Amino acid sequence: MTFTVVARCPRTKMLGVAMATHAPAVGNRCPVVIPRMGAASVQAIADPRLWQLCTRLIGIGYHAPKIVAELESSDPNAGLRQIGVVDAWGHAAAMTGSENGAYAGHIVGEGWLVMGNGIVGPQVTEAMAASMRATGAELIEERLVRAVEAGGRAGGQADGHFSSSLLVYGDEPFAYIDLRVDVHEEPIGELRRIFEWFRPLLPYYSERPYNPRLPRDDRWREQQGPSAGKN
Repeated sequence: MTFTVVARCPRTKMLGVAMATHAPAVGNRCPVVIPRMGAASVQAIADPRLWQLCTRLIGIGYHAPKIVAELESSDPNAGLRQIGVVDAWGHAAAMTGSENGAYAGHIVGEGWLVMGNGIVGPQVTEAMAASMRATGAELIEERLVRAVEAGGRAGGQADGHFSSSLLVYGDEPFAYIDLRVDVHEEPIGELRRIFEWFRPLLPYYSERPYNPRLPRDDRWREQQGPSAGKN
């Protein structure tokens, strides 16, 4: 019971996943990102073993359609899954199992995909796809958040949504952004609030691993002034 966007930025080569769902702590179970290799979500009835297999297949360089085919063929319960993958070349592929309840479906675009299961109808994925098509000039993190917001405005989960997440990687082996709302009455709005608070600190946390003498984050922000985090 999740609606999700997976994407690769053609300019920066960053990869990311954003989603919202009814269940708690969705960011702990579904999204996969391997820097410069690929991004995915393994959802509906999430299985950590499929998540691990997906991670390995992305890591050895399989193309998106091959990864989806391998995951589907290796899973005796594939009808209960929904899987979407975007690879290092920007190829996107997805599958929606025939046993997903309520409405379930996906839309594949150029370097991105959106998908949902247990949602109110196709208007959710259509709104997310429209958002992705309209935001090509934006940074990937903004595009991902906007797509989830669009899905929420279109109705989102049939029985409500209570958790959300945003995961983005660049070149580094650690996440550029990893934000999670584990339990909240308005998880998409809360994700946006946390994202806007965290956005000015993105340069700080990118530099800090290589410059541990940087001041504490709040002091760094004060030193930067109003321009902190602007590109």
